[in-house]
Amino acid sequence: MQQGDLSELFRVLDLTGVFANAILGGLVARQERLDPIGFLTFAVLSGLGGGIIRDVLLQHGPPVALTDYAYLLTAFAGAAITYVANVQGPVWDRVWPVIDAIALGTWAAAGAQKSLSVGIGWLPAILLGTITAVGGGAIRDIVTRRVPTVLGGNTLYATSAIAASGVLVVCSENGHPTAGLVASTITGAGLCLVARWRGWILPEADAWTVTPGRVAAKAGLDRARREKIARALQTRRRSADRATVEQEPSGPEEES
Repeated sequence: MQQGDLSELFRVLDLTGVFANAILGGLVARQERLDPIGFLTFAVLSGLGGGIIRDVLLQHGPPVALTDYAYLLTAFAGAAITYVANVQGPVWDRVWPVIDAIALGTWAAAGAQKSLSVGIGWLPAILLGTITAVGGGAIRDIVTRRVPTVLGGNTLYATSAIAASGVLVVCSENGHPTAGLVASTITGAGLCLVARWRGWILPEADAWTVTPGRVAAKAGLDRARREKIARALQTRRRSADRATVEQEPSGPEEES
């Protein structure tokens, strides 16, 4: 596959991801009962936010979302569809995770590659690749006063973007940027889908430490169990004492 064909393929995948996440932003706007401006805002934040943050941080020309009209128009289309009709349903629930996973891998690869192309190091490239993939959703969650889902309590998402960005950096540093784009996308998308399927999540801090809350909860269960056992033993002891009294022989008769 030629470099031009590969770039066009990634542009199509990129726009597909923009469209899918713009629809997701529109669904959040519907849940918040926003007006059309709210739908447009959430669609742009969700679909284009990560790439805009990356381009602003790189300071290497205006964000691509502002120079290539296809990106904004795609986000607007997603907002319009969700404003007119509620696209949620069984078909969307099956299709969207796949599109979202492909978009995550593509965005992470594109973000890391663009970062390397302007001459920054490998670690900032991984960081900006991850921001490209998850930044839009994080901004959307912050605007709706929620803790961003990429920060915990969700299946591996930011971790998948980090892995995809790392693969792109390793391949590029070894002179295989084109192969790195493909491998990076497959790694990010594959890990994201497998994590959804298997329910993989990163452990919380309390999973590694014994906290007062965890001890109290365990103590509560143990206390209830101990009380139940104690009541049973007490009942059994009373029964045994009663049987002993009934079987005890009477003492010698008193002399008159």
